[in-house]
This record gives sequence, C-alpha cells and structure tokens, in this order.
Amino acid sequence: MAFHTSAVDDDEPGSVGVARKYAWIVFALTFGLLISDYMSRQVLNAVFPMLKSEWALSDGQLGLLSGIVALMVGLLTFPLSLLADRFGRVRSLALMALMWSLATLGCALAQDYPQMFIARFMVGVGEAAYGSVGIAVVISVFPKHLRATLSSAFMAGGMFGSVLGMAFGGVIATKLGWRWSFAGMALFGLLLAVLYPIIVKETRIAPQRAAMAASEAAAAVKRPLRTLFSSRSVIGAYVGSGLQLFVGGTVIVWMPSYLNRYYDMGADKAGGVAAIIVLCSGAGMILCGMLSDRLCHQSPERKIALAIAYCLGSCVLLSLAFALPAGPAQLALICLGMLIAAGTTGPAGAMVANLTHYSVHGTAFATLTLANNMLGLAPGPFITGKVSDLIGLHAAFQWVPLVSIAAAVVFFYAKCHYHNDIARLKGEHVDDSVSKNVVFEVKS
Repeated sequence: MAFHTSAVDDDEPGSVGVARKYAWIVFALTFGLLISDYMSRQVLNAVFPMLKSEWALSDGQLGLLSGIVALMVGLLTFPLSLLADRFGRVRSLALMALMWSLATLGCALAQDYPQMFIARFMVGVGEAAYGSVGIAVVISVFPKHLRATLSSAFMAGGMFGSVLGMAFGGVIATKLGWRWSFAGMALFGLLLAVLYPIIVKETRIAPQRAAMAASEAAAAVKRPLRTLFSSRSVIGAYVGSGLQLFVGGTVIVWMPSYLNRYYDMGADKAGGVAAIIVLCSGAGMILCGMLSDRLCHQSPERKIALAIAYCLGSCVLLSLAFALPAGPAQLALICLGMLIAAGTTGPAGAMVANLTHYSVHGTAFATLTLANNMLGLAPGPFITGKVSDLIGLHAAFQWVPLVSIAAAVVFFYAKCHYHNDIARLKGEHVDDSVSKNVVFEVKS
C-alpha cells in the first residue's frame, strides 16, 4: 500500500507514492536525528550553573552561548535549505548531523569561554537547515491531510531532544562532569549520521523528482520560489510562529537555571524537572497539531483561530505562573502554559506547506525556521539573560509571556487573508499546470 501525497500544488508530476512501512521508517530516522539535533543544542542548559561557576560567566554570556546556535540556524537555514532542495536532501541531512555531532564533541574539549563559543557556533552551522529539510522529507512521503499533525509531531522531536539533553546532561554532569554530557550527545549523533544515508535513499522517497532533477533549468524554479513570500498569510505564519517561540524557547533555555536559583535544586534534579516541563511542551505540540487536523479538516481557517487561542492561552497561564512565588502551584501552571505554548507549530507548518510550491518546501520550511530563530529562539534567551543581569531571572520571566500577544495579533492578520491567498494560489497552480502540459505536448 502506498501513500499518495497531494497539496495545493502537489498534484504535479513531482508527486510520488511511497510505501506505508517505508514512510514510517523515514519518519523514525529523521525524527531520531532531530532528537539528536536538540540534545546537542540543549544539553548546554543543564550545565549552565557549572559553567557559570567554573568560568565566572554572567547570565548574558551564558545566554549568548545558547543564542549563537539559534542565530546561525536563522542566518544559514535559507541558503543551506535551498542547496539541499537542489542537490539532495538525504545526503545533506547526513552531512549536517555529522557536523553538529563533531562540533558537540568540540564543546566537550573546550578549555575556556572563547573555545566553547566557537564550538557552539559550529553546532549552529551544522544544525542550520536540519529542521526545514527534515520536515520537507517527512511531508513528502505522507498525505496532505496529515500535515499539521506531522509538522507538530516532527517538530516535537525538538522538545523531546531538549528533554533528553537536559535530563541526561544533568545526570551525566553530576556523576562524570559536564564535559561527558557533551561527549555523550555527540556519540549518539554520530551513530545516527552514519545509519541515515544507508537506509534512507533519495530515489525511494522521491523517484520522479530524482529523475527530473538533471533536466530542470534554473528558470523553472523562479516562480515556485516566489511563493515563499507571495501572500500576506504565509508571511503572517512566519512572523507569528517566530514570535510565539520567543516565549517557549526562552522558558526552555532558562528553566534549569531558574530551578537552581529559586528552588535550590542541583544540576541533576533541575535538569530532570525542567525536562518534565519541556516534555509537556513537546506533548502539547503533538496534541495541538492533532486537534487542529481533526477539528479543521473542512475549514483550514480554523487552524489559524486555534493558533491565536494557543498564543493567548499560554500568555495567561505563564503570566499567572510567574506572578506566583516558587512552589507546586507555580510549576503546575508553567506545565499547563508550556503545554499549549508551542501549539502554533502545527498550524503554522500546515499554512506554510499549503501556501508554497512543493518543489521548494525545504526552502519554505527554512524560511519558517529563519523566522523562528531570528524572532524567537535566538533573541529570547539572550535578551532574557541581559534583563536577568539587571532585575533578576524571576522578574525577567514575568515579561516574557507578553510576546504571545504580539504573536496572536499577527496570526489574526494572517487569518484575514488566508482564504483569498489560497484561492489565488490554486488559480496560479492551474495556470502553471496548463503551461507545462502545453510545453510537454510541443516537445513530444
């Protein structure tokens, strides 16, 4: 049995059928590499207290070590994803995993802050396009009606990787030292980087695409590339998603330090409790994505309405949480807020897939990743660290949830234009298909 992918534009000759079993193998391996990606990225958070003490670092310096990865992801995701779309996504994913794993090993060997900064810089270079190219591979082997679920489930791998990175990182650091925390994450990534290209083959996930690649001219992708920014609703999806991840990303990065300072937890316990909070966020991404697909199958605009609800709901819950003193009630509200804080991931991913051309989906998700990192994941931890140096981490956390209000406003703007943008893109797609058929008949 095979899945047959389709979309607003996926009924073109590039669409493929992929066996169900192989599709899930592709998903599992790609998901596993995403977990490795975030384990390597977030293990740093678990050892923040140790680095702060050993190297006498400020919160601003610690935030920069985290933010530099997201910054490089934001700056490089677009060009590297574009290259991956042109020269082979599978090969590109394996090379990315190899690079970030070796760079994580470099973190374990760093002797001072500058060396650690360089190693983290290279982790960011290696991870730059993985999320966007990886999700493009995943959605290419599954049906269109599962896009919100797959987008949220796949990106939830980042949350699960964060959970494992912080939980295992904290335990390993307590028992063996912080250097072994980085080394353990690196070895896991290297193993998957070797297995991935052996099992996942470009010709199996997109046989027609591979056959056509050699004959495609550069001009043939100019019009599909324009779909990356051709509608107000897709731009709204990029910006709204990025602003909302400012909140979730900041809480994830600083939560182990928050627990260490205000709950007097050691690195291992703080990493474990923070991992539970991140796990709530990852589970929420999947549940919110599934809810979006189930409730909005006949009305895609409702997905955007749900995204707005997720933004405002997380703002209320997290604002209440950080208005409370340390204690069980605060932790419960943080868990509830994080359960829906990243719920916009599925709707935003579905919007981007539906509003862009299938041949540039890797680049489209790179643009989404660019917005997520440049508007959220990169500035969030750094700005919060700087504010924390001035007024304390607890006070800084009280301001963070308010960014969700801006995200809700942007998603509302996208909702106002979504229906018309989809209708216009369908019309352009029909025109493109007719033109291609005419050219084919002339050549024949």
